[in-house]
Amino acid sequence: MENIKAIKLTKTVVDKIKPVEGKDQTFYRDEQLKGFALRVTSSGVKSFVVETRVAHKVKRITLGKYGQITAEEARKQAKHLLGQIAKGDDPIAEKKINKIKSITLKEAFHDYLKARKDLKPLTIKDYQSILKQVISDWFDKPLMNITREMIAKRHAQYGQTNSKARANYAMRVLRAVFNFAAHEYQLEDGQPIIAINPVEYLSHTRSWYRVDRKNTMIKSHQLAAWHEGLTRLGEQEDYSQAMMWKDYFLLVLFTGLRRTEAASLCWRDVDFKDKTFTVQDTKNREVHTLPMSDFLYELFLRRKQFKMNEFVFPSPSKTGHVIDPRKAMLKVA
Repeated sequence: MENIKAIKLTKTVVDKIKPVEGKDQTFYRDEQLKGFALRVTSSGVKSFVVETRVAHKVKRITLGKYGQITAEEARKQAKHLLGQIAKGDDPIAEKKINKIKSITLKEAFHDYLKARKDLKPLTIKDYQSILKQVISDWFDKPLMNITREMIAKRHAQYGQTNSKARANYAMRVLRAVFNFAAHEYQLEDGQPIIAINPVEYLSHTRSWYRVDRKNTMIKSHQLAAWHEGLTRLGEQEDYSQAMMWKDYFLLVLFTGLRRTEAASLCWRDVDFKDKTFTVQDTKNREVHTLPMSDFLYELFLRRKQFKMNEFVFPSPSKTGHVIDPRKAMLKVA
């Protein structure tokens, strides 16, 4: 940083100023208005600033880039800010507070996802989808402007006209964002901008929808029919992926793996020598190594013959593996 002697910052003068070679930034201070200056970076970007001491500390406020703001406009703003400081106000702190208070739901949600490094890509996609589906019109609203009454009304309306389960899900995600914001965004005195999570109002009023859990388990008396359906699936010559989906469903049936666990299984985790296979990305984030029965051994050998990439159940999708089995399930049914 280099300081140049004071000059009068006018349009004519500012236009002529060039970057100083070898300096990251150079400051040109106005000779008439103390505290008013021009900062010029090595790349030639010119910005007007106000420099002053607040609480015995030198602070600098950027007024705007030259071209977006004129020299005269910057001078007027500088006079106003310097006048506030002379009265004992702290415009820097006020600007920071206003910025925090204006944080929108979209910004808070982005920060939440960025901070939650443990979230899986599919979970992130689900969170983004449900908020977009239920409260997308709130994305540009400041968090502080989203009230408990708004939340209660939207939750009730969406549950009545669309899906009770989805209404609950959206508000649970929103609650998580507010909990994050309460600890992430604080005022100068350390007080959070969100003192009480407004989504908790649903608990206070007992407004959460009661949703019965879906029972998608195949019952013992249905196994024979299901297996017959898989056999028919494997015999469908007009369905190019018939055998792959048949093996996929058989693996899930005989191991109890979740859909995503089976779909993302990699060949590097299949050990034919030890007759084991390992599930890396489980829901509880633990690595599970399972024994390979003779039936599964033959299944994996069969899949190995059609190896296309690193996945046992490959697909031309972005992930490289199968994702949604619903179309194939309809053929089984």
